[in-house]
Parts: sequence; C-alpha cells; structure tokens
Amino acid sequence: MTENWHVFIDVDGTLVDYNNHLPESAVQAIREARANGHKVYAVTGRSKAEMYDEILDIGLDGYIGGNGNYIEADNEALMHLAIPIEDVQKIVNWLHDKNLEYYVEANSGLYGSQNFRERGKETMRLYVEGKGVKTDETFSVDDGFPQMIYGAEPVRDDVNKISFILNTYQDYLDATEYFTGFQVNTWGGKGEHALFGDVARGGINKRTALEFLEAHHQLDPNYTIAIGDAKVDIPMLEYAAVGVAVGNGGEEIKAMADYVTDAVSDDGLYNAFKHFGLI
Repeated sequence: MTENWHVFIDVDGTLVDYNNHLPESAVQAIREARANGHKVYAVTGRSKAEMYDEILDIGLDGYIGGNGNYIEADNEALMHLAIPIEDVQKIVNWLHDKNLEYYVEANSGLYGSQNFRERGKETMRLYVEGKGVKTDETFSVDDGFPQMIYGAEPVRDDVNKISFILNTYQDYLDATEYFTGFQVNTWGGKGEHALFGDVARGGINKRTALEFLEAHHQLDPNYTIAIGDAKVDIPMLEYAAVGVAVGNGGEEIKAMADYVTDAVSDDGLYNAFKHFGLI
C-alpha cells in the first residue's frame, strides 16, 4: 500500500491473547507500519487504567477506550463521555440490592466490589478457559485483573462502564429492563451462558468513536482498516474500508469480515499487516 492508512485494532483477543500475552510479532508489525507512515490506534473496552505499559510502550498514535466513550490521539484527550456520577450511584445501588458483585471501570483504575475477588474466581476461570486458555487450581481473579483496587469508593466521575457477575441470565434481563436509556450487554459467553453483564452510556460504540475521529482528524474512511475478534468489534469493521477478523474470533465476526487472518498466537496481526502491505 502506498497510501497512508489508519488502522484500528481491538486489544483483548486481537492484540493480546486471553492470557494477556502480547506477541512480539504484533509489536514488530505496529512499529514497522508506523515507520511506513501509517497510523495505528488501539480500540478496546478497557479503560485507560488497563492500558498497561507493555501495550503503551509499543508506540501508538491513539487510543479509544470504554468501547468508544474515551478517545485520545497524539497524547491528547479528545473526548470522554463518562457515566454521570448520579447514574454511577444508581447502578451501584441496584447491584448492591441484587447482591451482584461488580467492578467499576474508570480511567483512574478498576474498583472491585467487596467480594468480587472471591466470587469472581470461578467466573474468571470459566471466561479464560472459554477462550482456549488452560488454568489450574492456582488461578485467581488477580491473574486476569492484576491491578484491581479493593476497598475504594466505587462512585466516581470518570467511569466508563460497570461490569457485574451474572448469578443467572435473569440478572441481565432485569438490568435491561431497569436501565432504560443505557447500553446493557453480556460478555464471556453467549445467551444464557454469558458470565458477565455490563452497563454503559447508550448510543456509544466503536463505530461512533471512529466517526468522531473521521470528523476531528479529517481522516479518509476509504483508507481505514479495523481488526477484531468479537461481536462488539463488528460496528467498527462495518465502518472501515477493510474489516479483518482474527482466526480465534467468533463465527459472527468472521462471517462478516472482508478477510480472516490467523489467530493472535499464530502471528495473526503481523500476517494481516503483511497481507495488506502495511509492512
């Protein structure tokens, strides 16, 4: 490719595997692409607090977090549509009343509820193993969330979304009924086998973030590539001129993608960059 492209990459399951392992080939691909004049952005459900140094040290042109509600480019925060603090209080109160353990995803940190570490061990084990990663009896919530903060005030003004453990699928149905006007999702499984629910502001997704960047940076959507692995990534693949699914992704995103590359652990990102001439 002789043109300069904007490349948008999901993080979990695309840039890193579900053991949080970052392949060296992915680092190499991003650095070579940027050296060739292309722009590379991470687009993730993670809040800024989860963008650990290992990822930031790759060198990126921008970061989109909270599945679209926070946008940073060239080390400048361009947008942050946090959940209003009164709504954060409403969500936390509802979860307490339902005896649901949760964690608050804020730019300043991840804040776990009182019993999340204990209650979440089995749920996190099922989530990780569902992504093909083997665990043993030593596995803990801390393996998945090494910087989770416990005992702090959960009601904050920089919250992107709040995830909670589903005791039953009915908890998700109750949340969708109660939190009208919000975006309520499940993750970590399909349908009634989902492990988590989450609550975020309505009307925001990875596509709306890319549309914001298009207007703000005057980028040409005809020279955009989006790479992802999950249903939540589909809106940005639909927006981009080229949509790429990784081989370990779900069947739904692979069916709609323009191209399916290899799995994360099989140098999928590097191979996609090579295929499209970014490197």
